[in-house]
Amino acid sequence: MDLHAWITQQVNAVERSIEDDCIPSDEAAPLLRRSKADRRILARHRLDPNVTYEPACEGCGTYGDCDMSNVDNLNDCPELLDLGYAHGLTDEILAGLDRPTPPEPTPAQKRRLREHARLTVPITTSDVPDALRGPHWKP
Repeated sequence: MDLHAWITQQVNAVERSIEDDCIPSDEAAPLLRRSKADRRILARHRLDPNVTYEPACEGCGTYGDCDMSNVDNLNDCPELLDLGYAHGLTDEILAGLDRPTPPEPTPAQKRRLREHARLTVPITTSDVPDALRGPHWKP
């Protein structure tokens, strides 16, 4: 279970306790609003299905020309960590959670990766001019 799943489990437990304990509606309303807000955060900060090389957080966005992920691992997402600590997450619990794995690439992504590999020309040293070859040159 990763951090996202752990927080989801905690939100479910809060909602179940509201129902099971028959909490009056005036006391339950703020708890339900908080649960709804937590679920919205969880929906936004989730495993990015478009990034197949690392388990990136979709809600944290990207940077640079190559659209690199701001957060390389979902368990390192600052929003989820803050939300987890609000639900009682400790460093011991966090250390025991699984690290998420990247999502499986879609068939279109697999085709693009194969096409990219096919177009990449291998680099050889035989084309280096004599003027650039050092005293210890080995072709």
